[in-house]
Amino acid sequence: MKKFRPLLVLSLCGLTLSASVAAQTPEIPPPAASAAEAVDLGKTVPTADAINEGLFPDDKCKELEASGFKCMGFKPAIKYSLPATSFKVGSAELPATLKKQLDVFADVLKTKKNSDRKVRVIGHADASGTPAANQALSIKRAESVRDYLVSKGADPAVLVIEGVGASEPKNPAKPKADENRRVEIGRK
Repeated sequence: MKKFRPLLVLSLCGLTLSASVAAQTPEIPPPAASAAEAVDLGKTVPTADAINEGLFPDDKCKELEASGFKCMGFKPAIKYSLPATSFKVGSAELPATLKKQLDVFADVLKTKKNSDRKVRVIGHADASGTPAANQALSIKRAESVRDYLVSKGADPAVLVIEGVGASEPKNPAKPKADENRRVEIGRK
């Protein structure tokens, strides 16, 4: 029985593998297990390519089709959680680490001006305050992020803000935990 080389087998299956793909290490954590979960960036500052591929995976299909290839589908867009423990209790002020991350998102979003695709900015709060106060605070956090992205060149028409208060804690066992105070960015 003949032994096939892995690359030949992949070619027979209609797949190709770039040598650089196998050698790459992930620039961001792998996608979450479900669409409802978000990839937590923590304090890492991702690359613009990683954010572009995560938020707009359909662009890769368009590139393939423009080069004459057939696109057989693409992975779903990633929702990012920015970053755990980024906001102080009761505050919508953007910390320096968060601004560095948002700078990368702004660089990507600048290239999506006049797009019909929408990006959701979702503010979250912990359970420290009343439900009404947490709802208002979560909206303020989303607005702070949107305003910062717009100040860096993102198209405001692409950004949709939403506040969910303390209704979607990242750590349900500890409703007042730091990681529940966050903003998530993902495709609508």
